[in-house]
Amino acid sequence: MSELPKVYSINYNLRNAEGAIVDTSSGGEPLTFLEGSGQVVKGIEKALEGRPPGSVLDVTVPPELAYGEHNPDHLQEVPKSLFDGVEDVVPGMKFQTNTGEQTQVIKVVKVQGDKVTVDANHPLAGFTLYFDIELLAVREATEEEVRLGYPISNP
Repeated sequence: MSELPKVYSINYNLRNAEGAIVDTSSGGEPLTFLEGSGQVVKGIEKALEGRPPGSVLDVTVPPELAYGEHNPDHLQEVPKSLFDGVEDVVPGMKFQTNTGEQTQVIKVVKVQGDKVTVDANHPLAGFTLYFDIELLAVREATEEEVRLGYPISNP
């Protein structure tokens, strides 16, 4: 029988390059995730591998282990008519789209006449991420959790 993946529970702060907190679990529930499920960036999983509960880490995650580099192929010019029902489409607006497999957020970056340029890159694509992580608990996943692709209980 092969080893099952782990379920981790962490508290974290995500900081930008200037040191400002851009996301945190502080004041809320810890983040609990199934290893290998894509629920967190690969750089976090890699940093937690083999660590015992109680570990406190400063983790720097490069773009290739986070959301990838900013990809110019994810910029697309679309007809303004696709935004039917939106009174005034302006740069900075965000919309959810359904690609069939998943929901994706796109950002309007330019409006010119009847054309709108949208960016489907993750907002953190191209950025190095800086995490302060406290590993609260870790356990082996159940077969059901592996089948479902997410944890059904906290460690």
